[in-house]
Amino acid sequence: MTLLTVWPEDDPGTVLTRTEDAGEITGVLSALGVRFTRWPLVDLPADPTSDEVLAAYRDRVEEVSTREGYGFVDAVAMTPAAPAEDAAKARAKFLAEHTHDDDEDRFFARGSGIFYLHVAGRVHAVLCEAGDLLSVPARTTHWFDMGTTPDYVSIRFFHDDDGWVASFLEDSIAARFPTFDEITAGR
Repeated sequence: MTLLTVWPEDDPGTVLTRTEDAGEITGVLSALGVRFTRWPLVDLPADPTSDEVLAAYRDRVEEVSTREGYGFVDAVAMTPAAPAEDAAKARAKFLAEHTHDDDEDRFFARGSGIFYLHVAGRVHAVLCEAGDLLSVPARTTHWFDMGTTPDYVSIRFFHDDDGWVASFLEDSIAARFPTFDEITAGR
């Protein structure tokens, strides 16, 4: 189940909000300009290709792409079977605060990951799980943690293929906040 945890940006020891209530999560994120919705899950092969994932969710992908004007959509998978070095590189790349010049919509078809949104003096950690679609608006400061043993399949939406390119902040606060592994261990 989706989990939202909110802290002051300068005090990761003080939890302001912690909820699994979808209505409350939607309301808090909506106030930040972030869209959160859920889709019904579709069965996927054990090790699906990008094309298989996109085909399984074709109608929903077309709906979002048309409504939001997305021209670049792909599916990515990270699994515990991936070489540890590859997973560590991928994880480290997005653990620092960054922005994109484009919106980033991501649907989790399997598994989970946490988007940390640093907005309005707070850090909002959104533990997305299978069925969750999160839309992070362009230029929103955030980071993404997939854990030390990543295991997810997701569909990413951007307006063009350069949309995923990140601009990293020089002074990131990400390392001060609980990680994916710490947050999920407490569930």
